[in-house]
Amino acid sequence: MAANVMEIYGSKVFNEHVMKERLPSATYKSIKDTLENGQPLDLEIANVVASVMKRWAMEQGATHYTHWFQPLTGITSEKHDGFVSPMPDGTAIMEFNGKELIKGEPDASSFPNGGLRATCEARGYTAWDPTSYAFVKDDVLCIPTAFCSYTGEALDKKTPLLRSMDAISHQACRILKLFGKDVPRVTTTVGPEQEYFLIRKEDYEAREDLILTGRTLFGAPSAKGQELEEHYFGALRPEVSEYMKDLDNELWKLGVSAKTKHNEVAPCQHELAPIYDASNIAADHNLLTMEMMKKIAEKHGLVCLLHEKPFEGVNGSGKHDNWSISAPGMNLLEPGKTPMENLQFLIFLAAVIKAVDEYQDLLRLSVASAGNDHRLGADEAPPAIISMFVGDELSAIIDAIADDHEYNAPAKAKIDLGTAVLPKFSKDTTDRNRTSPFAFTNNKFEFRMPGSSMNISDANTVLNTAVAKELKGYADELEKAEDFDKAVIALVRRTLRDHKRIIFNGNGYSEEWPIEAEKRGLYNLKSTVDALPCMISPKNIALFSEFGVMSEAEVRSRYEVELEHYCKVLHIESLTMLEMTRKQLLPAVNAYMAEVAGTAATKLSVSEKISIRSETKTLEALSAQADAMSDCVDALDEAVAKAQSQGDNLSMARCYHDTVIPAMEALRAAADKAETLCSEEIWPLPSYSRMLYYV
Repeated sequence: MAANVMEIYGSKVFNEHVMKERLPSATYKSIKDTLENGQPLDLEIANVVASVMKRWAMEQGATHYTHWFQPLTGITSEKHDGFVSPMPDGTAIMEFNGKELIKGEPDASSFPNGGLRATCEARGYTAWDPTSYAFVKDDVLCIPTAFCSYTGEALDKKTPLLRSMDAISHQACRILKLFGKDVPRVTTTVGPEQEYFLIRKEDYEAREDLILTGRTLFGAPSAKGQELEEHYFGALRPEVSEYMKDLDNELWKLGVSAKTKHNEVAPCQHELAPIYDASNIAADHNLLTMEMMKKIAEKHGLVCLLHEKPFEGVNGSGKHDNWSISAPGMNLLEPGKTPMENLQFLIFLAAVIKAVDEYQDLLRLSVASAGNDHRLGADEAPPAIISMFVGDELSAIIDAIADDHEYNAPAKAKIDLGTAVLPKFSKDTTDRNRTSPFAFTNNKFEFRMPGSSMNISDANTVLNTAVAKELKGYADELEKAEDFDKAVIALVRRTLRDHKRIIFNGNGYSEEWPIEAEKRGLYNLKSTVDALPCMISPKNIALFSEFGVMSEAEVRSRYEVELEHYCKVLHIESLTMLEMTRKQLLPAVNAYMAEVAGTAATKLSVSEKISIRSETKTLEALSAQADAMSDCVDALDEAVAKAQSQGDNLSMARCYHDTVIPAMEALRAAADKAETLCSEEIWPLPSYSRMLYYV
């Protein structure tokens, strides 16, 4: 098996190994410079690359190519063009040139654009990202690209991410140069852990809510949930194990470094984690991973659910974004053996601390969605309040620096399990904190707030840009310093003193934390509607504009897109609830009442002495729930109409949040109560027990 993995890994990818073997040496040298240092490629080089790439792709079975891009829908898009070119004599040749590699032209007005494009303004462009390898999928050569409008505005998630990577690289290189290290480029790296649910296909197809919205809008709790805590890291179901093997193989072929797989906390919930990569490549690979998860599940009679909260009452799914900064041969967030004396580490740590504090609203905003609102703040995910966990050792160092007192490093402790057959090993200097939104873990930060369905480009664009802002301020100050070491220490001390409020190592689920956070002046943006207006605050527009990551027009377009998307998601969910209640649930309740009433009538026809007390109690309870469901349908109808009548997207979003969601919750409560009273044969939806436990 090991030999087979080595053989198939990257076999569908036009990677550096393939380029080195097939490209002329001068061409390979040029494209390697692009890959490592971000240098542009000219058309002559692109023509050579295109010719070789086409031949390689055809050997993999490809007949078409596509510019694979990430519009503001948050997923990927592709338009397939054939290599085939007819000849006058009735034959055909296969063509693909540098212009077709570098630039494509999809319709820019049919994707979300937040007002950047009118319906009549259809022209847009896709532009090749040569730093992310092309690959073959479904006999199509997929070329990772950026997507912009005819007038040059970014209409995708990739372009701002690439710009933010350039921004942080430039500023970090300035800092490193002051430490005597001249590096060509600094790279932010990411390893996103992807959580997901698997259910049987027949159960999925029996539920309109799952098909239309990705989550169960109705469903009484299972008698057994996750309270026994036996699913986490438990033995895999045979069908799940086979699915994971198949998924690994397909991802490995595409060069996705799938590394870890296991059961998660909730029943039928699982996780896949890759090895870290450059931010843009990690984002591309994560989107590929989500696509392949769904596609391969069908082959196994399963359906992969990537919604943040497909089932009420059990944990939802997130996507932990492990973020770090690296330069050739070094991780800039590596504390080393003596972090107190490691000025380079301390200055980068201080920059991250300040960035997270100054732009906590943007970080919260980067993970805001209708789906993630169900997850954040529950006892399964971080709270909506942004804070940082740095652990005991770094906390002590930060306190010592900020308060200017002596730091005494703790002695390395050993774990002794009390028996000779088990090894003794060094204890880490700090515990881990699962309740922290932004936790330092060894040499990286784990941003735990992104939702499972999200494109990680948004969160990483914010992180990169915010840290670039602080590094720029540091570089501007330190480049003028006469005594560099003294200036670094003073700068780090000032930063830590002024921004210690963002550091919290305690229990983020405690009732005391929101009170404490308010005292510290931290944001508590509980919902997407609370967070979205932060996007267009002058401070945040200025941040993106200063580094060329997004213009004001691009920022405002995303604000409008996200508001509109939030409203549309809740509109679809509410209409789905209304349709299911009217066409499935109320008829089922009435049918069961008729059956119970018929049983009671039959019993009485035999003898009036036969008790019908149980039937009467059931009928009374069902009738009450049927009336409640009917009343809730009317209330939800009115709430949706009210939301749709609002004059602008923000007012509409607030109405959906404040009025429609409570109406949806009331309808669900009545329907879920009715489910517990109805016969399983008559209730039209697969139960939670059936879906979660494959019964």
